[in-house]
Amino acid sequence: MMDLLIQNGTVVDPSQQIQGVRDIGVNRGKIVGLFEPGMIPAASARERIDASGCLVTPGLIDLHVHVFEHRTPLGVHADLIGVAQGVTTVVDAGSTGSRDFPSFLTEVVQVNQTQVLLWINIASQGLCDGLSELADLSQLKPEETEELIGQYPLIRGIKARISSSVVKESGLKPLLIAKELARKVKLPLMVHIGNAPPPLGEILDLLDGGDVVTHAFHGKPGGIFDGNGELIPEANRALKRGVLFDVGHGSSSFSFRTMKRAKKLQIPPHTISTDLYRQNMDGPVVSLVTTMNKFLALGFSLEEVVKASTWMPAEVLGLADEIGTLKEQTIADLSILKMISHPTPLFDSENEELVGNPQLHALYTIKSGKVWKHDR
Repeated sequence: MMDLLIQNGTVVDPSQQIQGVRDIGVNRGKIVGLFEPGMIPAASARERIDASGCLVTPGLIDLHVHVFEHRTPLGVHADLIGVAQGVTTVVDAGSTGSRDFPSFLTEVVQVNQTQVLLWINIASQGLCDGLSELADLSQLKPEETEELIGQYPLIRGIKARISSSVVKESGLKPLLIAKELARKVKLPLMVHIGNAPPPLGEILDLLDGGDVVTHAFHGKPGGIFDGNGELIPEANRALKRGVLFDVGHGSSSFSFRTMKRAKKLQIPPHTISTDLYRQNMDGPVVSLVTTMNKFLALGFSLEEVVKASTWMPAEVLGLADEIGTLKEQTIADLSILKMISHPTPLFDSENEELVGNPQLHALYTIKSGKVWKHDR
């Protein structure tokens, strides 16, 4: 007997190029398989969910959040933005470095139902002592960071915030140190971009395929488009090398105007993430599902939006054989969403408005086979 049978939902699984009505079996925290509707008797499962009229996707993955809630001014409770909102995996983007990692492990990773992974900050103090963590190069301790990476597989990459308010007079030096370590340990580097200096072009030229540029579609001066609205050459070269552009919405880092320009030039986001933290949960970010709705309102297809919120983040993390998919015997992480016709104003970080209709809403989260039901 199976633990759970999800019936009659429209499965959207870009990892298998599936979009159609299926039943899904779950047992012992793993996907048993996808079946034609009615093939598996309801009596063969201990629990059943009728997902008629709903979308069933791999569990949503938020590639950029801040969840070190008791040690940083930004941190939020992981489950509040995770399983409570249709998201099964969140990746903290540099809230901790090597110094406070033990506390992050015990206070965040081990106490949440949501899977919490980490981009470890190249600065040993992370964001625990303020937001200019790369101004003092003596705080970068790559040897300590390397040792932790070797011990803890939940560390999926390295984070470096390379913008003027963070690096101060350090310029590109922190990025060079982070990049050297990332190459040594064979993990991707996530780079936060914002206000220059350093110039974005110089940052991009240092990145390798598989590295992630977060806040790629901000509306500040010195972004991926020049004053004439053309993609800067360094961005074009980076994309050709396989550098990935992540949304990282945040309070000041996502512009509908920039995204519309990128879409027109066929530069979609590789991954959709929120940069959720305490100060933007009530707006403009709200949740990963709300951020996905913004991309539907921008004209991206449902499959594109789901792919950028499931399979692609899993690929970035090197976990596509475990999460971000509904393939047989993978971890039973699923999101059940309802598409509701209800015109809703949606805002970017510049307070520009789009009306989203229809809207995705999270009804259920299934994490490793355990079910959370949400209020409609």
